[in-house]
Amino acid sequence: MNLSISLEHYLLLSSILFFIGLYGVIVRKNLLMLFFATEIMLNAVNIGLVAISNYYGDLTGQMFAFFIIAIAASEVAIGLGLLVIWFKRHNTVDLDSLQSMKG
Repeated sequence: MNLSISLEHYLLLSSILFFIGLYGVIVRKNLLMLFFATEIMLNAVNIGLVAISNYYGDLTGQMFAFFIIAIAASEVAIGLGLLVIWFKRHNTVDLDSLQSMKG
């Protein structure tokens, strides 16, 4: 019985995670949940890039995944900083209350 995981399995997992994240971006009204859904989408892309990179024996996809992780970390740091400031001013993280960012 051969239970090896092929490239198709990784790409299927990646696409399922991406669509879960896309659903979260479309449906959620909470800004924190929007950040989580975006992170799920970025991790889905990373899984796909690393799987394809491993399949072809090339490190290019893994380098792209590394840069995506670095960009996602900076996005979370800036986004959560803005979220804390927004919550201190308005006592909510609901996207419907987010009309403008002017002070």
